[in-house]
Amino acid sequence: MKPEIEIYDTTLRDGSQGEGINFSVMDKLRIAERLDAFGVHYIEGGWPGSNPKDIEFFAEAKRRKFKRARLAAFGSTRRKGVPVESDDQVRLLLEAHTPVVTIFGKTWLLHVKEVLRTTPDENLAMIGDTVRFLKDHGKFVIYDAEHAFDGYKDNPEYALATWQAAEKAGADFVVLCDTNGGTLPGEVAAITAAARGKLNTRLGIHTHDDVGLGVANALAAVEAGATHVQGTINGYGERTGNCNLTSVIPNIAFKMKKACVPEKSLAQLRELSQFVDEIANFRHNPRQPWVGQTAFAHKGGMHVNAVQKVARSFEHIDPALVGNRRRVLVSDLAGKSNIVMKAQELGFRVTNDTPELKTILVRIKELEHEGFEFEAAEASLALLISRELQHKKPPFSVDAYHVSMRRDGLNSICEATVKVRVGEDAGHTVAEGDGPVNALDKALRQALVKFYPCLKQVVLTDYKVRILESSTGTSARTRVLIQSTDGKEEWGTVGVNDNIIEASLGALVDSLEYALSR
Repeated sequence: MKPEIEIYDTTLRDGSQGEGINFSVMDKLRIAERLDAFGVHYIEGGWPGSNPKDIEFFAEAKRRKFKRARLAAFGSTRRKGVPVESDDQVRLLLEAHTPVVTIFGKTWLLHVKEVLRTTPDENLAMIGDTVRFLKDHGKFVIYDAEHAFDGYKDNPEYALATWQAAEKAGADFVVLCDTNGGTLPGEVAAITAAARGKLNTRLGIHTHDDVGLGVANALAAVEAGATHVQGTINGYGERTGNCNLTSVIPNIAFKMKKACVPEKSLAQLRELSQFVDEIANFRHNPRQPWVGQTAFAHKGGMHVNAVQKVARSFEHIDPALVGNRRRVLVSDLAGKSNIVMKAQELGFRVTNDTPELKTILVRIKELEHEGFEFEAAEASLALLISRELQHKKPPFSVDAYHVSMRRDGLNSICEATVKVRVGEDAGHTVAEGDGPVNALDKALRQALVKFYPCLKQVVLTDYKVRILESSTGTSARTRVLIQSTDGKEEWGTVGVNDNIIEASLGALVDSLEYALSR
């Protein structure tokens, strides 16, 4: 299906300008290939005139075949007073050998006079000369009108003249950029409509999220006639980021009912979002709209009860349409429906009439009051439910433990002794570690591996400590959350106690017991 709205991804260029993001050439190539497979229409690879990494990227990219996307090189108009054919930066855009070239130019007279230090007429010539030169060399040219909205609000006639200069020279798209990210949706819609009324070329929109309106402004522009949207995966970018494509794409597809990326790709949106976060070495934001872990998470008992009956009562779409899933959270706000749906999600056969439900709900609320938190500790919750429903004895118990620390010269040595019981048998182990919890973890595992060799595969991947009621100082209650994996599945467990070692042991015991229950 021919797209009504084209998606232009600038994760590799504008997104890489975000704080903490540093893609290697191989990173950029992997993301480009994933974006192509997903079905975006343009991939902006970088600025070949700005750094050696982008030059290398384009050299590697031209050896690869993109099935859906068109690769774009990014740069600026020619320099003031320099013939376009003599401008080195423009020459490098051609040498990138991309089918698409995107250039930006000045719209705002403030920038023309105070930043470029040139005349309004020379700025118009810089825009026209560069677009015409690139078109003469067979390029598909996208003109990014920098500070389009600020420039228009300052001087509408001159802003329009810059856009018309790009159009007259043959630009295939004129893209209105909210470069400072401070324009409101009503202004974006009105100015986009004004541009639509004066230009014949197709219009695009490029927004930033400085006031939290990057996505809203892009959608306002689409409603006003823009047919090309620029943004980044997960909203990466300068300052607070760019328009987030993982929000824009489903809004265009599901809310505005306009064709953009291939329909079958939409179910891969969450996976794409997580992939780019992994490459960037960022922890995925659980609160991302549409694709975040909490996007379809239900906690309040009334909400869960309604969702159990009619999913769309509290879900604006089916989560699977964007590759996400419904999650039911269990806390002191939970009702019986939360427990039923969560237990079913964890693999237990329960209904609203299961007699143990009341006991489970009361126990969960008691533990939450003590400081337990099960939203990130589903394994501990599964064990709690299992104990009430199946009345099984635990596979092992910790009879005793001792943790000590001593100093040997400049080094601190932590040692833990653990005594476990499995049925009628007992095991006793001593281990050293980098700290008291690490030593306890090692000793516990070594003691149990003798009975359960499969626990060799289980490793701890994350350890978080939260101090509850910090006003009580060093005697404050502590909550420990542990993430574990066996290489195939990952799970979370929780422990709470006034003693951080005891809290840690509780979470460790749950982790290993859950591994055995699987």
